[in-house]
Amino acid sequence: MSIKRFLDILGSTVLLLFCGLPMLLIAMLIRFTSQGPAMHYSKRVGKHNLIFEMPKFRTMRINTPQLATHLLKTPDQWLTPIGNFLRKTSLDELPQLFSILKGDMSFVGPRPALFNQQDLIALRNQYGIHTLTPGLTGWAQVNGRDALSIPEKVKLDAYYLEKKSLLFDIHVLTLTVLKVIKTEGVRH
Repeated sequence: MSIKRFLDILGSTVLLLFCGLPMLLIAMLIRFTSQGPAMHYSKRVGKHNLIFEMPKFRTMRINTPQLATHLLKTPDQWLTPIGNFLRKTSLDELPQLFSILKGDMSFVGPRPALFNQQDLIALRNQYGIHTLTPGLTGWAQVNGRDALSIPEKVKLDAYYLEKKSLLFDIHVLTLTVLKVIKTEGVRH
């Protein structure tokens, strides 16, 4: 087991214990403010292009098309009453701690593509990024998040592939915390 995997297991376990009650409260708020389940599972592309089910707190209505948010014509019309808040604070991402614990994800790596984002998947394959475990956050996340084009994201993912190390991961995690506090880079 690598040090990164060990830290993923340790960190996700500690955070799940610490965040258990807040996660339960978020789930209850979602259920009280909109129809449908509190969690949404989307098919995502993992390491070596294996598909896995990634959990998130549901921020969109249950009849929202299965598309990346930036591909929806008017994404705001699909948000639940608390969806915007959950997205801006990144609280919708907390259930991904289970994916980290399971090994489908890591704390740091390229964000997992939706199964139908063929342009992103193809470009990542071209640069070898598909060999990385996807992350809760990543170099592209802290350098523009939703504001980046697909080629820009892949360029940043390729940089992460080249420079990845424990110190670089710590740097990315630190920047992530600062970006979340400032709610930078979130469009929808």
